[in-house]
Amino acid sequence: MTETIEIREAAAADREAVWKIIEETLARGDSYTFAPGSPRERMLDFWFGPDKHTYVADAGGAILGTFFIKANQPDLGAHVANAGYMVPDASKGRGVGRAMAEFSLDEARRLGFRAMQFNFVVKSNETAVRLWQRLGFEIVGEIPEAFQHKEHGLTNALIMYRKL
Repeated sequence: MTETIEIREAAAADREAVWKIIEETLARGDSYTFAPGSPRERMLDFWFGPDKHTYVADAGGAILGTFFIKANQPDLGAHVANAGYMVPDASKGRGVGRAMAEFSLDEARRLGFRAMQFNFVVKSNETAVRLWQRLGFEIVGEIPEAFQHKEHGLTNALIMYRKL
């Protein structure tokens, strides 16, 4: 990778680029529970919700990926972070996912979280599972047939966790 990727908080001006990433990711039907074709405003309201810290991976003004960090649970569970990540096909293999992942762990720690948990990682999303394991996440649970994969049908989902 020769380009410089800056991870920064998402701005209102990034919404259209983020929408394109969301729309492409959902259309694949292989990693997010939101249905392909979910409405733009619903998805942007979710991704930029007031409960989230939303970020983009920016390379010279081109948005290469996006993620958010939020509390996994309210109140007495709010010390554990949760996050969601999206990288469009054009950005895959360029280190964008790893850059966002590493940044998000440091950022979650900076925001005061003590751990991070992913409640729903589609087991067949092997690239994501490998990345999270390389970054110290453990699989702490598996939910049978929890996801209706566009190509594979009913697929298990993993719960992954690591202390920060």
